[in-house]
Amino acid sequence: MKKFFLSILYTLFLISLASCQTVSNKIDDTTEKEEIELSKWLDKSEEDLKSFYGQPDKVEFLGNRNRNYLYITEKYKIKCERKFEINPKNIVVGFTSKNCF
Repeated sequence: MKKFFLSILYTLFLISLASCQTVSNKIDDTTEKEEIELSKWLDKSEEDLKSFYGQPDKVEFLGNRNRNYLYITEKYKIKCERKFEINPKNIVVGFTSKNCF
């Protein structure tokens, strides 16, 4: 009986590990798609960015005269933060994304 219980427990453990890996793969795929989508904004104008996303939720001024535009959304009680770096010539030169899936 003890061997039967241990084999069931072991099987359940393996199934739970496999499902965790599946979720991790889905998150990695979604993150990769987000990176590809945001990289399309590099070398685009500030006006193009604003016309697509609207006015930023927050603007941070950096020491090198660049500024970050932050766009914050919430889905399933998880805050998604997209940050675009704009240079003095009003061109998008960088981006980051956090919790956007």
